Amino acid sequence: MIKGIISITGKPGLYRLVSRGKNSLIVESLQTGKRTPTYPHEKVISLADITMYSDSGDVPLPEVFEKLYEKNEGKAIDIKAFADDQAMRDYFGEILPDFDRERVHNSDLKKLYSWYNQLIAAGVTEFKDKEIAEDQAAEAAEAADEAATK
Repeated sequence: MIKGIISITGKPGLYRLVSRGKNSLIVESLQTGKRTPTYPHEKVISLADITMYSDSGDVPLPEVFEKLYEKNEGKAIDIKAFADDQAMRDYFGEILPDFDRERVHNSDLKKLYSWYNQLIAAGVTEFKDKEIAEDQAAEAAEAADEAATK
């Protein structure tokens, strides 16, 4: 689950939220395991809160990571294997066919692939929150029961 995984603007890599201090967050680098504080002036965002633009609405990043994971059979993506930016965009088109080709930039895709590789290297293979998935399944079952009784 990537709810506790964050990106910090200006700092390379991804971090796991470890603890909250009085005026800071204590984070641990996924790559090195080194713990450091972050302060209120640093822009911190959870990967679970990021979305990708698509023609049918924004798609949550955990969902995109799930599709990447399925497409790559749990392996990392070789970013250098893409011949050019168009090949990288075409590959992403296989994962999310209706992504907004005007608003999703090549740098966004490179960062997405890089983050995915970092998560895989850190052993993070579950991207969605199970509780949310179970709640959605329960709601769908209730809606089906209601429809059947009408």
